[in-house]
Amino acid sequence: MGFDFHLMRKPTGTMTSCRFLLIALICASAALSAAAQSPHEQEDQQLDQQLAPIIAAHHGSVAVYARNLRTGQTASSKPDLPVQTASVIKMGVLLDAAEQIRANHATLAEKVVLTKGNQVQGSGVLGELTAPLALTLGDTLTLMVILSDNTATNMAIDRLGLAHINSSLRAAGLRQTVLYKKVYVPSESPMPADQPRFGLGKTTPREMASIMERFANCSLALDKSVPLSGDSALCGAILHMLRNQQDRNGIPRYIESLDTSEHGAAIGNKTGALDQVRNDVALISTKEGPVVIAAFTWENADQRWNGDNEAEQTLGKLALAIVKRWSPSGLDAAAFCWADPLAKPCPTAPEASQ
Repeated sequence: MGFDFHLMRKPTGTMTSCRFLLIALICASAALSAAAQSPHEQEDQQLDQQLAPIIAAHHGSVAVYARNLRTGQTASSKPDLPVQTASVIKMGVLLDAAEQIRANHATLAEKVVLTKGNQVQGSGVLGELTAPLALTLGDTLTLMVILSDNTATNMAIDRLGLAHINSSLRAAGLRQTVLYKKVYVPSESPMPADQPRFGLGKTTPREMASIMERFANCSLALDKSVPLSGDSALCGAILHMLRNQQDRNGIPRYIESLDTSEHGAAIGNKTGALDQVRNDVALISTKEGPVVIAAFTWENADQRWNGDNEAEQTLGKLALAIVKRWSPSGLDAAAFCWADPLAKPCPTAPEASQ
């Protein structure tokens, strides 16, 4: 609501009373809002202040949203700004796969066939193999996650349906998260006006974090209804894929200390990268409880494709600051029930702390 105060320099008694009444109503509304807000759902202003110089020092643009799943605390900068996803949008494909499996419209064990027409360049290995080749849908999704395999992604999109994937994103309440098309394949239908700006997909840090939080809490029902009997195993399978994601140069950079291939990772994540883009969304098992971070960088000056890329260092610095604030004692892979997030209590996992 806006006011032209130049028109209110000489208020009448009635106008003055109305103004005081309006102010009183606004104050009362603010007080009720503050009272209704849970003390466990508050922005961590001190952490925001710690993140600010890291963001300011970066030669590019940064947006981030973090949530402590134990306390409900959040930290953020531009959390609702639409951003380029690059391969992070593949999290949306995972969400729709879970939806269709829960509805008995798909299974992880069903067969999908690699064809020459679906082989594209970029990350992954399936583009280099001899077609035709049969894989399970589960194996296809695994390659899409752990190697960000573009050909596997296109196979999954063909099986699940682009329209269905976006319908699931809408049903999950994600209004700014869109998968526009298959990877390196021209669209067969007209694209929205904003597609050239975002490329493969768009999202916001808060919305992408919410997908990871669904997997962490095993809250797969898009309408937030009670879990189904198979949800535990399905969440375990998805988290297993994310835990084995092999690009560790972003969020894990400064907080992951053990060989994840031998000890099991305390971080499950999905990255996305373009010349001017480096993104990472992660679930981190800390000694103080699970933490979700969704961090996006774009318009990056440093476009090197190596481990020294500034944006990847920035992602790592943000994660380090967040973990130090919310879990000063660090990570613990065994503190989270990766195989069954619904298990209460969580059985002790035979994995070392980090």
